[in-house]
Amino acid sequence: HHDARRQLRSAMGDFHDVEATDGVRFSWNVWPSSRLEATRIVVPLGCLYTPLKAIEGLPLLPYEPVMCKGTCPAMLNPYCRIDFKAKIWVCPFCFQRNHFPPHYNDISETNLPAELIPQYTTIEYALPRAPAGPPVFLWVVDTCLEESELQALKDSLEQVLQLLASAAPTALIGLITFGTVVQVHELGFEHCSKCYTFKGTKDPAPAQLAEQLGISAGGAGRGGRAAGQGGPADARSASARFLLPISEAEFAISNVLSELRRDPWPVPSDSRPQRCTGAAASIAVSLLELAFPNTGARVMLFTGGPCTIGPGQTVGCPLAEPIRSHHDIEKETGNVKHMKKALKHYAGVAQRASKVGHVFDIFACALDQVGVAEMRAVVERTGGYTVMSESFTGNIFKQSLSQVFARDASGTALRMAFGGTVEVLTSNEFKVCGAIGNCASLGKKSNNVGETEIGLGNTNAWSVGGLDEDTTLALYFEMAAQSGGQQQQQAGGQRYLQLLTSYQHSSGQYRLRVTTLARPWAEAAQAGEMARGFDQEAAAVLMARIASHKTQTEEAFDILRWIDRMLIRLVGKFADYRKDDPASFRLSSAFSIYPQFMFHLRRSQFLQVFGNSPDETTYYRLIFARENTTNSLIMIQPTLLAYSFEGPPVPVLLDVTSIAPDRILLLDTFFHVIVYHGETISAWRKQGYHETAEHQNFRELLSAPKEDAAELLQQRFPVPMYIECDQYGSQARFLLAKLNPSVTHNSSQSGAASSDFLFTDDVSFQVFMDHLKRLAVESK
Repeated sequence: HHDARRQLRSAMGDFHDVEATDGVRFSWNVWPSSRLEATRIVVPLGCLYTPLKAIEGLPLLPYEPVMCKGTCPAMLNPYCRIDFKAKIWVCPFCFQRNHFPPHYNDISETNLPAELIPQYTTIEYALPRAPAGPPVFLWVVDTCLEESELQALKDSLEQVLQLLASAAPTALIGLITFGTVVQVHELGFEHCSKCYTFKGTKDPAPAQLAEQLGISAGGAGRGGRAAGQGGPADARSASARFLLPISEAEFAISNVLSELRRDPWPVPSDSRPQRCTGAAASIAVSLLELAFPNTGARVMLFTGGPCTIGPGQTVGCPLAEPIRSHHDIEKETGNVKHMKKALKHYAGVAQRASKVGHVFDIFACALDQVGVAEMRAVVERTGGYTVMSESFTGNIFKQSLSQVFARDASGTALRMAFGGTVEVLTSNEFKVCGAIGNCASLGKKSNNVGETEIGLGNTNAWSVGGLDEDTTLALYFEMAAQSGGQQQQQAGGQRYLQLLTSYQHSSGQYRLRVTTLARPWAEAAQAGEMARGFDQEAAAVLMARIASHKTQTEEAFDILRWIDRMLIRLVGKFADYRKDDPASFRLSSAFSIYPQFMFHLRRSQFLQVFGNSPDETTYYRLIFARENTTNSLIMIQPTLLAYSFEGPPVPVLLDVTSIAPDRILLLDTFFHVIVYHGETISAWRKQGYHETAEHQNFRELLSAPKEDAAELLQQRFPVPMYIECDQYGSQARFLLAKLNPSVTHNSSQSGAASSDFLFTDDVSFQVFMDHLKRLAVESK
């Protein structure tokens, strides 16, 4: 039994270590032994998986992996039992005995191939296949912008062109501009700039588009010509005319961009410009679908306002018609009359793009909404990026755009990867319920698919068109129903999980990353063992992803009730207390901050829509669905640092009492970074003390949080909004909205004179905990 204990300890280790070596974090690191036990632990079994996490010392093997010949497609891994004499390995998933291929003849205990070395639980194969072509970028540019906005956008695109010319000179690039009509630019036409114009109110079918542009559908050779001669030439016809290597197209695109003018159609003063975003998006996806199916390609849409004509229309042209708000959507008022059709149009576009493995990005810069809520599906199903900001002239857009084209750690290739598929294999004690993240289901119903559906279920494989080192999927599992004979397993045995991610590297090379993990399980009596393996951070994020996903189909009130019920049941099971005595309530350190996360999740912008437009809410939820554990936690519960003369900066509670006149606070909510000066500090700053020689300390205090904030802005994608504000200033609302209202205008404590207090009727964390304790200890 000691052996089992030791395994437990090593498996739990430090959750962050497992994340660093495998890119995976489980909610429970010791698993329940039966279905009944699984329902009793309340928080679902699941893991957050970052397929392309940059792992130090990850071996890259230049050969095909060895695959199991049995019923499962598992790859050779360190958990296989090996008979070195007979050269046989036993698959831990289906117990099939496999012979090693001949080139493994000289393996022994001391001479192991990399994929069998115990510490390489994650390994990557560079598959020896013909590489895919270089990546393809198709820019779709909105011309119904203000002059200054259009100019700023053109400048940014020019910079990206130069950046790409050095980072990926072979990448192909194309350009579509749209306003009242859609214009597909033929960059390969040497004599003058030439483009094909399509009506903005129609959505041509891909075959029709191919005919009108004069390219053959399907790309490959027509008729019976040998592929050697005719095949590539035909595919080239589309690429040689509309999508060219950057080294050839740079000049042509620069020309088109420099000549690009505002949409010439007159706009009456009481209406919005005619903008056919929906048609442009559809034509862009069709063009790539025709020319480059199953090759890494991304449509990048730059827009500065809502779609007002044609398919995907979000709002009418007259300004008298307001664009929908959350209130309209909830009460189904007349302002949402376009929504159903628009959602359907973009869902169709998303379906086509994800089917051929292409990515769709949205860069929306406008003061008002542009209809990201309607376009949600296109980004969500293809794994694209969304960047939302107020203006193309701003830092947020410029820096985020150049970060999209950042290089990976080696500095030789772009960070982005294409055409990913993630497949999940499990040993027979548990099954897969589904995934939540920016992915699309591949509908692969293998025998390890569970009955319960969480997120995108009924499949054990998903496609992720675009992924990078941060893209994270949430995977959920359930215990399999056991028949009588299986019950007699010894405790401390292992359950196995294998995650297979195949993708196209930006250099065109096909790769496969294999992560194989084993987790111990505990008997019903060992609740303590289970509790010690609880990762409250991962669990909070997994629960938050379910809650955020539910918002598409359920009422907010019901979701809050569900979060509360789950929390009460969880602490009721794992806390120590005497029945009906709230004062005796104690939570062990493994659970102690979980209630805090739930308190902040209930107040977060993912569930509370007050003060946000439908576009902003969609934007927050889209980004939340692709970020890793640490970043997701910052979104749920922002971090707050206090800077003062007393010493180095210290993390403080996200609470009103943290505000003090002689402190500077740095709040990081992932989307905003806020530097907040206390009253005394801002008064001194206004009097210019920091400019005099003798107040060097003060000068340093003022600059420290700014330097730390600048560093955050550098590392993060999308770049957050940076706000500097003073106590009692108008911008201070950004900080106050996130704080726990422990001191409000109607609390009677007199000791609170030193700190600020909030005018709010929200419940404070203390009250929340008191209620939780009372409900948890009630005799059931």
